[in-house]
Formats: sequence, structure tokens, C-alpha cells
Amino acid sequence: MSNSLFDPIKFKNLTLKNRLWVSPMCQYSAVDGMANSWHQVHYGAFAQGGTGLIMVEAAGVVPEGRITPACLGLWSDAHAESLRPIVDFAHSNNTAIGIQLAHAGRKASAGIPWSDHRVADASQGGWQTVSCSAVAYSGMPAPRELSVNEIQSLTQDFVAAAIRVRDVGFDIVEIHAAHGYLFHQFLSPLSNTRTDEYGGSFENRIRFLVETVKAVSAEFSESQTLFVRISASDWTEGGWTLDESIQLSLILKNLGVELMDISSGGNVHGAAITAGPGFQVPFAAAIKSAGVATSAVGLITSATQAQEIISSGQADAVMIGRNFLRNPHWAIEVAEELGQVIDWNPQYDRARRVTAGR
Repeated sequence: MSNSLFDPIKFKNLTLKNRLWVSPMCQYSAVDGMANSWHQVHYGAFAQGGTGLIMVEAAGVVPEGRITPACLGLWSDAHAESLRPIVDFAHSNNTAIGIQLAHAGRKASAGIPWSDHRVADASQGGWQTVSCSAVAYSGMPAPRELSVNEIQSLTQDFVAAAIRVRDVGFDIVEIHAAHGYLFHQFLSPLSNTRTDEYGGSFENRIRFLVETVKAVSAEFSESQTLFVRISASDWTEGGWTLDESIQLSLILKNLGVELMDISSGGNVHGAAITAGPGFQVPFAAAIKSAGVATSAVGLITSATQAQEIISSGQADAVMIGRNFLRNPHWAIEVAEELGQVIDWNPQYDRARRVTAGR
């Protein structure tokens, strides 16, 4: 059991220098799926700030898999190459970097959050969405139901994207199966009403994700690490449950997934979520107690809170969002508050040497 946020953690041949990580956070700033200078500066700031891992935001494995027309894509080699400078800069700062592979399903083709429209129409670059079933998410158009052949083709799209990011040097791939996006839509009986081999029973509802994890794992060398993010609960009666999340996590561990990134909700609008400091940590703790490595997310806002999650054994790492947006160097602040010594870039080292007249 780790005692400190600043203990290293090892996956296959990859060792991360600490357990205080940048959570994936969409920037809605790509053009035709391509990363640009915004992404380079945004992620570059984290690379200088002491974190052990930067997880790059969700990237659509196909164009219609993006959450919005302004989200990252990975459906071509050029898209992956647009991310290479970010990867290289992170590595030059002794910081590991991963990326989420995603398909938003029925929640795709949305407007960017600061726009005046919730759904992007054709004139705004929008498209017809797809899902496991023709069941609409609240306030959004009904998706088209995917055929079995299309589901199996999407598995290969995830594999192709995983190979692309591996080849530009990403250390970790995270398959995004949380927050009401496509894999989560398959997992939950509230959105999956299929009657074929991809719907109905637990084994059928997890099939698409399991097949995709198997296929991606088969392409990875010993130096590539695979995470999966799930929503551990729909927070709604009749939906996806924590018990199912534990069963799924054990299955995925046996298929080569080294850590489950545990969030919750997102598939049901208006779900009765009781949010508060660390409100999702018990989900990560329950899955970890079953023998699966986890990271915890959700309103983790202080150094002592993050340290307690690790020292008490509730999770193996913490993923932080808003605090890193407020201060990309937050890991350095946390280390100082906890009395830990971590490396600073020499260009910034004078900031911790307070000398009269300087």
C-alpha cells in the first residue's frame, strides 16, 4: 500500500513519479479534430507543474464519435501527429502522458459549452448520432441504432486509434467508457434496449467494451499501459450499478487493463447524484477492495484530502481537474504543503529561493 501521493507507481515497464494526475478535460478547441497551439500550451503547462501523469482529453476514434465538432480526433495518422509535440514536450519534462480514446454515441454532435446551442446542426458541423439503441438522451435527437457489423467495425476503429497514439509515443491509452458516452450506453439497461448479443444480460451489455479491450490489448507491447474509465453507477434505479462495475473491472483486469479510472453518472439526465467533497471516492475504494487498481476523481480539492485517499488505501492515484485548471503547477503546491521535495525545472527554480534583493 502506498503511503504518499508522491510515491511512484509502476505499470508494466512504465513508472510514474507520483500519484497526483491531471484528469482528462475537454477543451473544445480543435479544428477538424486536429490539435493546435492551444493544446500545446495547455498541456505543456501541466508538464512543467510536477504531475505524474497528464491524461489528454477524449479524442474521437471516428469523426461522428466526437462530443462536439471542436473536439480532438484520432481517425487518421495526421491527427495523431498533431499531438506528437505535446507528447515530446511532456517526456522532456519527465512527465508521463496518456490519452482517452472515445466515442460519444448519442451524446455526440453537441454544441460547445459556451455556445448558444446545445446541439450542433449541419450548418455548425453537426451529424446524425448513433448508439446501441434508438433511445435519445434528454433534449437531444434520437440516435440511429448501430448494426452488429457497425459495432464490430468500431472496435477496429479503437484499435487503429490506439496504434496511432502508441506510435507517436503516448505512454498510456485510456478507453473512455464513462459519462454516458457510447460504451456506457451499451453497459446501462436504461439506454441499451437491444435483444441481440449486445443487449439484455450483463454479459451481452459488456460485450462491446470487452471485445474492444481484448483487441486493443492484443496490439500493445510491454511498454504500453491500458486504463479504462467507467461510471461506477448511473445513480438511478434500474441502471448500471456498482456491483456490475466491480464484476466488469475484474474481467477487464484479466484482459490486461492495469487501472480502472472510476467516475460516475452521465447517462441519465437529472439523476439523483449527491455531490460533495470526494463523493465518488467510495466507488473507487469498493473496486480497489476487490483487487483492481483504481484512480479516484470528483471534487478532490485539497492536498490533505488527496493524501488521505492514498494513505488510507481508497485508491492508487487521484485524478484532478479544476484545481489543475486554476493552477497548472498545483502538484508543486501540494508537495510543499505536505513537506515533500519534488524536482522543479531549473528555469523556475529561483521561485523557491527567496533572497533579499533578488
